Amino acid sequence: MSEFSRLEEISIRGIGVIDEASIELGSGLTVFTGETGAGKTMILTALALVLGGKAEATLVRQGKERLIASATFAVTPEIAENVIERGGSIENNQLILSRTVTSDGKSKASAGGISVPTGVLASLSESLIEIHGQAANMSITKPAKQREILDRFGGSRIADALAEFTKFYDVFLSSKKKLNSLKENSAGREKQINNLVEFSEAFKKVNPIGGELDDLAQEISRLSSVEALQLAAAEAARLLDDESTGALTTAGQAKRALESVQTRDGQIRAIVDTFTEGYFLLSDAAEQVHRYLTDLEMDPERLELALSRKAEVTKFLKRFSEGLNSNAEIEELKARFEVVEEEIADLSGGEERIVAMVAEVKLNWEVACEKARILSELRSFFAEELSSQVTTEIQGLAMPHTRMICQLSSPDYGREISQSELSAFGGDEVSMLLQPHKDGPLVALAKGASGGEMSRVMLGLEVVLASSQPVGTYIFDEVDAGVGGKAAIDVGKRLYELSRHAQVIVVTHLPQVAAWADAHFVLHKNSDGTVSQSDVRQVQDEARIEEIARMLAGHEDSRSAREHATELLSMRSGK
Repeated sequence: MSEFSRLEEISIRGIGVIDEASIELGSGLTVFTGETGAGKTMILTALALVLGGKAEATLVRQGKERLIASATFAVTPEIAENVIERGGSIENNQLILSRTVTSDGKSKASAGGISVPTGVLASLSESLIEIHGQAANMSITKPAKQREILDRFGGSRIADALAEFTKFYDVFLSSKKKLNSLKENSAGREKQINNLVEFSEAFKKVNPIGGELDDLAQEISRLSSVEALQLAAAEAARLLDDESTGALTTAGQAKRALESVQTRDGQIRAIVDTFTEGYFLLSDAAEQVHRYLTDLEMDPERLELALSRKAEVTKFLKRFSEGLNSNAEIEELKARFEVVEEEIADLSGGEERIVAMVAEVKLNWEVACEKARILSELRSFFAEELSSQVTTEIQGLAMPHTRMICQLSSPDYGREISQSELSAFGGDEVSMLLQPHKDGPLVALAKGASGGEMSRVMLGLEVVLASSQPVGTYIFDEVDAGVGGKAAIDVGKRLYELSRHAQVIVVTHLPQVAAWADAHFVLHKNSDGTVSQSDVRQVQDEARIEEIARMLAGHEDSRSAREHATELLSMRSGK
């Protein structure tokens, strides 16, 4: 089990009847039992929240401002890398996922103490844990879920084939959309071509450059203000260079005055250094002003060119865009110009272009159909494998004559397939059927299975899937619903066998299932209806016999129930 993750601890505060509780979990099979309403399901509710489930204010315990649920997992290096890529944090190969929900329904999630979107928790949970309850049993009756289960069983081979089909199916859809667009536009083709040609020629003539509006505005501002700029620069030069009152002269005199006494006081030397630095800065500024005056000259022709260019670009923008005269518009029009020739070619081809596109769509459809055929063949192979393996499992769960058939309905690839026969998931419809006895009728899972049988089929499926795509932890909520007697013992045994390869956690009302556990936790309610840490205890030895006896007879004082409990607990050693 070291190659998988494992749930190490659940911490719950303010959820339903649970005031506060923290439960440490080990490997193998762990069961939770207790009286109805003692909070067993709240443990799974807390886990569902931690794993990205829907947050509801009604889950917050009455009188509390918020609920807090957290789960600590020991994770593999691969999962740790995935967590870090998604913004979470790992410490000592442990991942702590937590969820807070306030009484007004606001929710926060974190992974390793770092806030993350709730969707990240849901994504991470796929490789950490599988939770199965009554809702899962109902969802398995839906065709889409049955196809998903078959694809999951097929692993990377089906995943790769599905990805390959999807790629070419998308190519077909894209070409079909383009063809439809060509046909729809054929009526107004000439007008569109004229508009595109007009835009293309205007763009080539103007050839607007990104950012040039800002450059032109700055140049026009400078060229139209040369006289004012010259007067300002000349005055600055005079104030800096005047031999008697200029800033450089004054600064030089102050500098020399201080230099004459700098050897007498260190503070004066520091001031002299500052004056020296300032003097050189002023000198550089004076040189820059003089160079600016030398370079600055009136250029009416250049000003006229800049004004003319701005008017030309502005007119072009007003004509072919929203007329906001922005550099962003220039970039948008440049992007439009880059594809205009292709658009003109598409439209100019007329009927010839449509004929070519029809051939292209046909070819893309044929390729997509071939990829769908390959996918169907793979699904057919794995459907037989899944049927065989699940049948073996459920026949070992007190359904000795029942078969599970995973049936595939696919198009006839030997003829031309209509487009309605394929979807984004291929051309197959998957149905899971039960055959109650040899030569018996095949009945849809939803109609042919009782609650107890559905639970056993779900367990059989999960065991088979665990062998192909295992996760570290499996949780079953009332997987034993509608099951009793020998069937309950078989369910417990199968859960135990699954727990030899993964961590298995079960909420159960059946003593026959609880007896197989490696660790057995019991939840009790206080007189006020709450559950706190002291009300969640792990039972062993005599205390465990008492709990199994209570589950059998309704109270732990029954002698026969205690004897039966002892007998049940001895099953594991004689398995």
